[in-house]
Amino acid sequence: MQARRYDLICLGRLGVDLYAQQFGARLEDATSFAKYLGGSSANAAFGAARLGLRCAMISRVGDDHMGRFLCETLQREGCDTSQVRIDRHRLTALVLLGLKDRDTFPLIFYRENCADMALEAADIDEAFIASARALAITGTHLSMPGVLAASSRALDFARKHGLRTVLDIDYRPVLWGLTGRGDGETRFIADEGVTAHLKAGLPRFDLVVGTEEEFLIAGGGELLPALRAVRAVTAATLVVKRGALGCSVIEGEVPEDIDQAPTYRGTRVEVLNVLGAGDAFMAGLLYGWLNDEGFERSCAYANACGAMAVSRHGCAPAMPSRAELAYFLTHADRLQRPDRDAELAHLHRVSVARPKWDDLHIFAFDHRSQFYALARDCGASELRLPRLKQLLVEAAARAERQLGLQGRVGVLIDQRYGEDALHAATGRGWWVGRPVELPGSHPLEFEYGRSVGSQLQQWPAEHVVKCLVAFDPDDTPECRLEQETQLLALYEAVKGSGHELLLEVIPPPCDTDESRGERVLRAMRRIYNLGIKPEWWKLIPPLASEWAAIDGLIAERDPYCRGVLLLGLNAPFAELAAGFAAAARSVSCRGFAVGRSLFVAPAAEWLRNAIDDETLVERTAQQFIELAELWRAMRDARHRAAEAAA
Repeated sequence: MQARRYDLICLGRLGVDLYAQQFGARLEDATSFAKYLGGSSANAAFGAARLGLRCAMISRVGDDHMGRFLCETLQREGCDTSQVRIDRHRLTALVLLGLKDRDTFPLIFYRENCADMALEAADIDEAFIASARALAITGTHLSMPGVLAASSRALDFARKHGLRTVLDIDYRPVLWGLTGRGDGETRFIADEGVTAHLKAGLPRFDLVVGTEEEFLIAGGGELLPALRAVRAVTAATLVVKRGALGCSVIEGEVPEDIDQAPTYRGTRVEVLNVLGAGDAFMAGLLYGWLNDEGFERSCAYANACGAMAVSRHGCAPAMPSRAELAYFLTHADRLQRPDRDAELAHLHRVSVARPKWDDLHIFAFDHRSQFYALARDCGASELRLPRLKQLLVEAAARAERQLGLQGRVGVLIDQRYGEDALHAATGRGWWVGRPVELPGSHPLEFEYGRSVGSQLQQWPAEHVVKCLVAFDPDDTPECRLEQETQLLALYEAVKGSGHELLLEVIPPPCDTDESRGERVLRAMRRIYNLGIKPEWWKLIPPLASEWAAIDGLIAERDPYCRGVLLLGLNAPFAELAAGFAAAARSVSCRGFAVGRSLFVAPAAEWLRNAIDDETLVERTAQQFIELAELWRAMRDARHRAAEAAA
């Protein structure tokens, strides 16, 4: 069974969660919402995949933007969606949620004739079920004839092929038609019909997981009689979630008192949001259970995952990585407020699945003052600059096609002259960065004023925040303090918005290359000392002798750093090639971000009307290709050196 393709298949709810962003407001008064993957089955699959299980999802989504969002979100986390059917007659399910206070979480399910509840038996593929070690189903997908038939067929195949089977009772009275359609908040209503319906399916499961209230609906009556009624029809292991008390595991007879069952207590934490905590619990539990780590360890994972989820906004995005889980378990005694622990927050930001960018060819034309000066010197109107930047996007795309650089191309584009170019570059799988600094400012100022965080809320999530700072560790105390205050404000803003941060550190003029490199290293060290951990550094190409210190600093201070990009400063290609060669043995150098060396000459001719659009695009693309070939030669030399060393 260990050789099977998947560890876990989750079957059930898959929809979009829209979370109110105003904590403490009634749902009626919410003014903005954050969009997340949702649905108990999908959340569990997402969380288990984030922890390292090989997961797959069986469900349906609409043929719409939200359905594509859900599939892409699962795929980015490593979860297979090949069995998520596209329903061309129904829309993707939707939920609106609010966070009124610690005990009040209003929610509305928009699930009338939704796609995931249209799953049917014909959607279930026997070979796919047979390719997994375990199948997990939620109670909602036992509630209606069509999804019940699909779940039953999946369970039949699971039994036939020796899978472990799991039920998350996941009781929502509104989804069983027991409340008004707008009352998604009510968590429990006793109903004999629901109890009989659930009880009929219990014998098919090896593991049944639920809150105390969910076991009441599964068995009927008070908790212990309900547990005994469940035990009368199934030999499954029962895991009872007990909130702040942790969880109890019943593998045999139901004891006289629930506290007599093995009970695994978790860390008491302050609650921001209980929604999704049970899904995080399930992800952690299944991670341990399917790795045969025993219930003590599995429940420790489950309780920790649940504790982290209740301290965060959202369900799926609150799920921890393995690095977070290890950190939490090591430091649980002091993590009553996980949301306030800087290291845990950093791990949540950087240790989850992210696009892989190990070999970047970035065309940088985010310059503003330089483009203005270029247009002025060429006698051209500033109004032509937006069109120029759109053509440079076309040049980058042409170079990508000709060199086969898909997944390795990026651009740096400003908003002042390049807004249309930014729109053209976004959404095509490129690394996209854009600047926030006011050109030439020293001390650092932001183009959008001090409230940079409010500006970032309008940026696409894929955009990288780039900030050029003329940072001198030997500057006057007043200037250095202002620079550092601005950088700290920017770092808080990107942590809040979720964007990655690139810091371009330019030292003051120095007498020698050696003194310049030493100042850059000290500047980086000081920025780390402030607690700022940018995903990216952009540096003037260091000398070969300086790379070991840079690599060592990054490895020591932030092993999750994405790496270093080399800038150009309008240097000739021979000089850039020398910088590339110096980086050959670096483990942190990820590519280049060069601009003026590529575009200045053809852009000047275009602005003077000496060449047309096509010539500009072609000449700039060929410049980009030539530089990419220089970088490729360095990269290949590095790979050969690494192979020789091995």
